[in-house]
Amino acid sequence: MDIARVLALEPHGPDTFVGAGPRYEWGGLYGGQIVAQALRAAASTVADGFRPHSLRAYFIRPGDHAEPVRYEVDRPRDGRSFCTRRVIARQAVGAILNLEASFHVGESSAEVQTEVLEPVPDPGELEDTSSISLFERRKVAGTDPRGRVRAWFRMRTALGDDPLAQACSLAYMSDDLPTDAVMRAHPIGRLPQDEVFEHTFTASLDHTIWFHRPLRTEEWHLHDFSCHGFTAGRGLAIGQVFRPDGAHVATVAQEVLLRDKRK
Repeated sequence: MDIARVLALEPHGPDTFVGAGPRYEWGGLYGGQIVAQALRAAASTVADGFRPHSLRAYFIRPGDHAEPVRYEVDRPRDGRSFCTRRVIARQAVGAILNLEASFHVGESSAEVQTEVLEPVPDPGELEDTSSISLFERRKVAGTDPRGRVRAWFRMRTALGDDPLAQACSLAYMSDDLPTDAVMRAHPIGRLPQDEVFEHTFTASLDHTIWFHRPLRTEEWHLHDFSCHGFTAGRGLAIGQVFRPDGAHVATVAQEVLLRDKRK
């Protein structure tokens, strides 16, 4: 299965769509798949010319990768410049995700960028460490007390010129790295990697993306995440996504639940 098939939802009544995905080696569903499909469902109900500029999703329950997911779309507002959609993703167990997305008709304005792509090795110099078959991931070595983790990502198949599909494709990949940043910043992250996974329970709680500039996810993009704090069992990871030419294309934030099972 490739990303185009994952994003090819089937209509199932008014403003309702059904999607499926690959089987993942760890069992259950990958959160990025549900976010991407929910955004695709929302985008299917907006007029031509509107593009997603932000989304906010809450993960409610684990999903079952052996069961299709039903996406129910609500239309709170349709304006001339902005429109808003709400989506609930459901399986037999009940709601598994709640997403809100906002869409915008592009406007001419000044271009300002303050985030900078720092020098890193080219992806061709790094090993592919992805555990998901749809995309490649090549991590950059090194960390710091904030749990910083950087990696090049690209989809293994192309989606063409559709900006909505490209935004959904980024949403799919964007759930992969935030947990790594939180685990690296947490004291347990100092253990050998095999012990880290043995002694921790993690779950994504919520996920936010702001789309800034166009991108092509079949081309390499650098994801640069750091943990901005950990308290009450929750760590906040914030990341920037850059094109190889340095253009800042998106900002991603995710709060991660991490429990130390040794206690």
